[in-house]
Amino acid sequence: MDEVRQLIAGAWGPGGAGHHLTVFDPATGEPVTRVAVSSRDDISAAVAAARTAAPGWAATAAGARTAALHAAATAVGAATGELAATMSAEMGKPVGAAAESIAAGVSTLRQYAELGSTHRGRALAGDDPAIDLMTHVPRGVVAVITPWNDPVAVSCGLLGAALVTGNTVVYKPSERTPATGWRLAELLAPHFPDGVLGLVNGDGPVGAVLAAAPVDVVAHVGSTATGRSIAAACARTGAKALLENGGSDPLIVDADVDPAWAAAQAAVGAFANSGQICVAVERIYAHRDIVGPFLDALAAEADRWAGHLGPLVDRRLRDAVDDQVQRAVKDGARALRGGAVPPGPGAFYPPTVLADCTDEMAVMRDETFGPVAPVATVESFDEALRRAADSPYGLAATVLTGSMSHAQRAWRTLPTGTVKINAVFGGAPGGAAHPRGGSGQGFGYGPELLDEMTATKVVHLEAPPAGW
Repeated sequence: MDEVRQLIAGAWGPGGAGHHLTVFDPATGEPVTRVAVSSRDDISAAVAAARTAAPGWAATAAGARTAALHAAATAVGAATGELAATMSAEMGKPVGAAAESIAAGVSTLRQYAELGSTHRGRALAGDDPAIDLMTHVPRGVVAVITPWNDPVAVSCGLLGAALVTGNTVVYKPSERTPATGWRLAELLAPHFPDGVLGLVNGDGPVGAVLAAAPVDVVAHVGSTATGRSIAAACARTGAKALLENGGSDPLIVDADVDPAWAAAQAAVGAFANSGQICVAVERIYAHRDIVGPFLDALAAEADRWAGHLGPLVDRRLRDAVDDQVQRAVKDGARALRGGAVPPGPGAFYPPTVLADCTDEMAVMRDETFGPVAPVATVESFDEALRRAADSPYGLAATVLTGSMSHAQRAWRTLPTGTVKINAVFGGAPGGAAHPRGGSGQGFGYGPELLDEMTATKVVHLEAPPAGW
């Protein structure tokens, strides 16, 4: 069983809070990770070390920071097999899929390594004898708090962008994947000066102490409730809050699409990674003209996915998912496939298709984060747009349609950071979006994340008067 350590000022050691957390393999129920929780003093020491290291790292040449991040990316890539096995043991993603996720993280580190040295300001048109500049400077100390569902790829994005722009970082991975975060930090840290990257461990209270510490940015990917707590903490301290939080992403199935193709798209969106993806399909609005064959095809897709899903991260989440499903069935939904906790060990849940859902059901209203595809029937595309937009979340949405007019209306009117037309996943690597509402604030990825990690400073420079 892995014994996770923390990193403060270049020194590895156990957390000092006096108690431990244990992570259990969600497939077998066996313990796989034990972590000593970081104390309040540990967190203060990690922030202080990062603050001490900040001026030197900020003054390091951009090319040297780029080289360090490239070297770190190489180290992570070389350890993909070990890291994938650790991730799989902690959160249940099959090893092959975990390796693909780590490869995406390595690519993200390299992307920010390349972008970092070209992230620069601009000259302004001022008075002729003077020089006026807008330039980007590091914000200082960044607290990075990351989730368990894609622990390496998400961490690589936030850590890479913060470090390459000259910030120092205190990193807290999810308490559900602490060994994954610890091992990632072990691979990254040797390529940076002591104090530039610190690691603390623990659950929600540890994250709350870190978010309230004297840092300059708190970058968080995770639940809406936690994100709102972080935003409140940042309002008190003056730190910048950078948040990607929960979602309840809609999928609209228009009347003119092929039902089998639409069902395959819906299945990928709802069942991939057992539904544990921030931008998973969480609710489906299918036009009445197509809903029958679409549901038949979606049920067949669920049969194909059955037996190929990893477990949910733990039984606590599985029970929450099942509770939403059972309440929906009680309120009139029909479970065409799945909809019951399977026997045996672990936190498995079957791919589930629900028909006749209404917007009042929690499975349609709230974030489910499990392999559930709830379907509501709509009479028109206008109704689908209206119901898809009626949500406290605003992360992403997908529209399957053969109508260019409907596609244009959808992306212009849906109040989400991302709108995907005719594909539930995909997009150019340089894209970045602002989530809305309960889904967060700020750019969490793409080149614009470098802007979030830096402050813009205006400089007006004149020569001294003649004769001095």
